[in-house]
Amino acid sequence: MKINALLEKLFSRTILSLFLVYTLFPMLWLIMASLKTNVELLGDPFRFPSPPQFGNYVNAFKSAHLALLFSNSVIISFSATALNALVASMAAYVLSRYKFKFGPVIFSILITGILVPVSALMVPYFTLIRTLGLYDTKLALILTYTAISLPLSVFIIKGFMDSIPGELEEAALLDGCDFYQKFFRVIVPISRTGIVTAATFQFLSSWNEFLYAMLLTSSEQVRTLQLGIRFFSSQFTTDFTSMFAAIIISIIPSVAMYSLFQNQIISGLTQGSVKG
Repeated sequence: MKINALLEKLFSRTILSLFLVYTLFPMLWLIMASLKTNVELLGDPFRFPSPPQFGNYVNAFKSAHLALLFSNSVIISFSATALNALVASMAAYVLSRYKFKFGPVIFSILITGILVPVSALMVPYFTLIRTLGLYDTKLALILTYTAISLPLSVFIIKGFMDSIPGELEEAALLDGCDFYQKFFRVIVPISRTGIVTAATFQFLSSWNEFLYAMLLTSSEQVRTLQLGIRFFSSQFTTDFTSMFAAIIISIIPSVAMYSLFQNQIISGLTQGSVKG
């Protein structure tokens, strides 16, 4: 039995180690490549940089105006996240706590948006944004990102709100709270874990989105960081090392956001999956 347990443990550790190498190797190679010159990279892609070219990061900021692109991405992503969390939490609360005739049907129709490919909505979103006169504005991306992720956010938050006892709302009403006080002072704080989970997914989606940023913008003033990375490549040349440096910079906020709220994300997904 001890030998079998030891072999099973060794096998699982080996599989996990291989998976870890498989996951981390592309990131480690990208960091290493971002510290090389283009000659070193094209000559031997797997050789360590000698010496490290930290100037690639400086060049990335200068050649592609990454400071402007970074600030645009921050404004768009955080705004879309805040708006999505507000709208999704209110929609999830109504669908979770109030029983009305077409409530289940509305919820079913809403969450089917999770199954719709993002590319399938390009023409409707583009037509709507152009009609509203919002083309090539930050607001266009904020509203689009908010709408795209609403089905998933409502699904996550509603699952969490379903587990909140109704007695808490009754107690709030007895204490003199009106509807808005009950929602913002009781429901939202208790649902914080679920809301943070949905908001984190929303931020990651908005930060890494490329397709709609290319579709709904044309000027550098509203261009996002992910879209700006492709401009390191021209018709005849590509500055690979500076582009890799820009990719590393663009990854940092996503990793930081997930690392910061990792425990709440796991807790929100597990608690929201159980009712009662």
